[in-house]
Amino acid sequence: MVMQALNKKLLRDLWKIRGQAFAIALVVGSGVAVMVMSLSTLDSLKETASAYYDRYRFGHVFAGLERAPKHVAQEIEQIPGVQTVQTRISKLVTLSIQDFEEPVIGQMESLPERSEPLLNLVALRKGRLLTPGSRDEVVISESFAEVHNLDVGDKIKAILNGNQRELTIVGLGLSPEFVYSIGPGALMPDDKRYGVIWMGYEALAAAFDLEEAFNFVSIALLRNTNSKDVIDHLDVILERYGSIGAISRDDQISNWFLENEFRQLKNMAETLPVIFILVAAFLTQMVLARLISIERSEIGLLKAFGYSDARVAIHYFMMVITITTIGIILGWLIGSWLGQINTVLYADFFKFPFLFFKPSISTYAISGSITLAAALIGTSRAVYRASSLPPAEAMRPPAPPVFAGIQWMGGASGAGGGVCTTNATRICWHTAASTTSTTSI
Repeated sequence: MVMQALNKKLLRDLWKIRGQAFAIALVVGSGVAVMVMSLSTLDSLKETASAYYDRYRFGHVFAGLERAPKHVAQEIEQIPGVQTVQTRISKLVTLSIQDFEEPVIGQMESLPERSEPLLNLVALRKGRLLTPGSRDEVVISESFAEVHNLDVGDKIKAILNGNQRELTIVGLGLSPEFVYSIGPGALMPDDKRYGVIWMGYEALAAAFDLEEAFNFVSIALLRNTNSKDVIDHLDVILERYGSIGAISRDDQISNWFLENEFRQLKNMAETLPVIFILVAAFLTQMVLARLISIERSEIGLLKAFGYSDARVAIHYFMMVITITTIGIILGWLIGSWLGQINTVLYADFFKFPFLFFKPSISTYAISGSITLAAALIGTSRAVYRASSLPPAEAMRPPAPPVFAGIQWMGGASGAGGGVCTTNATRICWHTAASTTSTTSI
């Protein structure tokens, strides 16, 4: 019965300040929405990238070199911790695209013609892979084809080792090695001027005089293997073949940009919502303090009728919890919707062949608990003042604030000057020229 009466009062109070309460809930919801959007996008992109890397066997260590015979791969396989070794030919060429006057850089990558690659598989989006023994068939990156309106069956011209060749497109694909497709020396992806092209190993080796040789190697490591130890061994083996140094997956340019974007999303999730939450806590404290000052006599009556300090405190905390909960629910709904849209945009930008949108339960739990805790802490002082008021004092009007009086007396005639003393009222005597004035403020 006691709690039922307080609940009725709570509903009446909330209806009385419904405009202010809704405004605060919107601010709370904005902060929660930003946090949910950022964390859900981050979780979804990480899940998508991890699945993409696993399905298409993205390597852990990479090394470019001038030229090495194929049998060196057997020596690399003997390095402790190495699971799989994939060698290939990688060359930059100049492309000529119809209806596009500027030169285009093509990243030529060889594919085994009679089997699938051991690492860094191509995710075929349209068409087919290469026919064994074909000399002029290629698979090109999907984003490059879309920008230039290229499709299966179209032809492009490429200068391979000084010789111009006409290549036939038989498929469109993606690769985990080129999630962030960026050309040499570029700061941003430019699909108009840079594209990835996969060609059969035998055709590419013949064009660049690299038969039975390779100039790029990818390595997959066993679980819990230290990549630095493998890189040190690999550098020793490849040094005599013109290698400038192997790198781990963390330093691979496509993955580096992707991980950097993950860090930015995490920073946004940790920074922006804090601003909204602090503003919401401040607004809630102001509204609650004003309401408590208005309801001062009612608090006195509640205590006179036997309501304890704890029950009064719970009553006002329930008001804070109700307003904050409405904002949290709004933030969850809006944040989930924005997170899905944001994840799709990122997936298109980073060239993922599929997408997982799976916001974790922890995202909602973290955003809700942090917001609620901030609101309760921010209003705890006002609630404490309300609950600790003695009944007799609460039923009286609050005492007026005490101000220290200042008395100031002007100095010499025409120059100004003065003496200030403390008094019950603020009285200033000012003497200027030959006139004396008295002002009471």
